[in-house]
Amino acid sequence: METSNTEPALTAGVAGLRPTRIVAIRMDDGVEIAAAVYLPDRQQGPFPALLAASPYRFDNNVAPALPLFLWRETGPIEWYLERGYAFVHMDVRGSGRSGGEYRYMDAREQRDLYEVIEWIARQAWSSGKVGGIGQSYYARMQWFMGIQAPPHLACIAPFDGNVDTYRNSAYTGGIPGDFPGQTWFNGTVRSINQYPASGPPRLVEWDYPLAVRQHPTYDDFWRERCAAENLERIRVPVFSIGVWRKVDLHLNGNIVGFQRSGGPKKLLVFSSASVQDAVQDYSSIAFHERYLLPFYDRYLKGATTDYESQPDVRYFTGGTNALRTADAWPPADLVTRRLYLAAGPTGSVQSLNDGRLVDELPAEADAATTYAYPDPNWRMGVVGTGPDGRPDPSRRVLTFTTDALEEDLELCGPLKLVLYASSTCSDTDFIVKVSEQMAPSASAATGANPPYQVVTKGWLRASHRALDPARSTDMAPYYTHVDPQAIDPGQVYRFDIAIMPTAHRFRRGSRLRLELANGDSSVTEYVFTHEYSPWKVGSDTIHHGSGHASHLLLPVRPIP
Repeated sequence: METSNTEPALTAGVAGLRPTRIVAIRMDDGVEIAAAVYLPDRQQGPFPALLAASPYRFDNNVAPALPLFLWRETGPIEWYLERGYAFVHMDVRGSGRSGGEYRYMDAREQRDLYEVIEWIARQAWSSGKVGGIGQSYYARMQWFMGIQAPPHLACIAPFDGNVDTYRNSAYTGGIPGDFPGQTWFNGTVRSINQYPASGPPRLVEWDYPLAVRQHPTYDDFWRERCAAENLERIRVPVFSIGVWRKVDLHLNGNIVGFQRSGGPKKLLVFSSASVQDAVQDYSSIAFHERYLLPFYDRYLKGATTDYESQPDVRYFTGGTNALRTADAWPPADLVTRRLYLAAGPTGSVQSLNDGRLVDELPAEADAATTYAYPDPNWRMGVVGTGPDGRPDPSRRVLTFTTDALEEDLELCGPLKLVLYASSTCSDTDFIVKVSEQMAPSASAATGANPPYQVVTKGWLRASHRALDPARSTDMAPYYTHVDPQAIDPGQVYRFDIAIMPTAHRFRRGSRLRLELANGDSSVTEYVFTHEYSPWKVGSDTIHHGSGHASHLLLPVRPIP
C-alpha cells in the first residue's frame, strides 16, 4: 500500500535534497513503513533502485553529509539519481515516520526489508532490480537483506558494517562496551529522531541500553539479531568493504561477512584515518565512482564493467599507500611468526614493566610479571600522564616490545595472543593492543615516550574464555559467550585471545609493541571504551617463563 504524506517534506528554509514522494508501505502485519522515494529528474524509467534502511530517518537527509553527522551514511544520493538509479530510503519500524515499535534489528525489522524490496519491484518506475546501499547500520541491514533473500534483491554492498552486535559492539570479548547505550542509542538514535532536521519529532521509547544490560551473554536475544548466524543463506553478489581503523566496531563483520556469504563475493578493505574519515570517504563521489558504481552497474543494469575482473580480495596496507591483492582471506602465502613475552627492560619505552618480545623461548622457567589495579596514577581510564602533563597511554600499562626491526615487517590477517595468567580475583579482563612504536623523537630526552600507532586490538573477559571449536581457527579464536565460568584466584589459566585482523607494514627501525591492561581509555578508544566496574580491584600476573610460555602469533606476508 502507498499513501502520500500531505505535510511538507522539508521544514521551510532548510536547503537539501527533496524526495520525489514520501510513501507508507503496509506490511503483512498492518504496520506502515515510511520511505522517501527519490527518482531521477528528466530521465525515462524504469530505474533500478538502491535501498537504504536505518533508524536515522530520511528527514535528516537535508543535513549535510559531513563527519560531524556520523549517521549521514547513505552515500551521495543525488549523484546516483544523475546516473539513472532510483533511491529509496526507509525508516525502519518504530523510527522516523514508520509505524510500530523499534526493537533493534529483530526478526520483524528484518522481515520488513523483504516486503519493502518486493514493493519497490512492483512500482511502475522500477526495473525490478534492487540493490542495498549504505554504511554502518545501513550496511548491517544489507546483510539481513541478503539473508531474507527477496526475489528482486540483485546485490548488496555493505560498507563498514558488523554482522554480530554482541561480539563486535555490546560485549567485545565478553566485556561490556560503553558504545551501544551511551553513545549510539541515547546520543544518536533517540536524539536525531526527537530533533530531526525536518519532519515531525519522534521519541523512541524502547530502552535498548537496558535490554543490553539484561542480556550479558550470547542468548536468543542476540542470536535473533546476529547476521553471522545465517550468512551462508546469502546468494546474491556481495561487495564487502571494510575499514581497518574500525577495529572496535565493524571491521571483523566485513571480513566474516565476506568469508561466510554463500554467493559471488569480493572484499575490499581501506585505511581510513579515523571514524570521521570513514564517513567522509563514503560520502565522497570519487569513492563511489571508483569502487561502487562498477558493482551496481554490473548487477543492477547488466553493464560491462571492470568489477568482475578485479581480484577477489583487495586491501590497503597500513603504513604504506600500497594496495595489495589476494585470492582469499586470509591470503594463502602467510607465514606464522611466534614472539615470546619476556622480562625486560628494552629501554625503549617507559611503562609498568618495559618487557620484551623475543624469538626464542625464555630460559627461566617461572618468569612472571604482576601488576595491581586500579593503578593510582591512572587518570583517564588506564592512561596516565607524561612529564609534560599530557596523556601518555603506555606509561601505566604493561608493554612487551621487540628490538628495533632490521627490515620492514608486514602483517596481514588475524593475530592471536596465547596468554598464561592468574589473578587475585575470580574474573578479570584482558584488553590487548598491538602498536608500531616509532624511533624515539627529540623529546625522549625529557622522559616522553616515543611516538606510536595502534594497529589492532583484542579483548577477553577471563570467564568468557570457552571456545567454539566449530567456528575457531588456529589464528582466530571464536568464543561461545554462553556460560561464563569464573576462574580460581591464584590458578594459572591459558587464554587464547583473538586479536582483530589487520594489514600493516612496520618500518625498519620501528618496534612492534604489545600492550596489556584490564581497561582502556577515551584517549585511545574514542567512543569505543569498556566500563571499569568496582569489582575490578586486585592484581593479575602474566606468566612468561618456559613453563608457561605466553606468546604472540603474527601472520607475516612476504613483501613483494
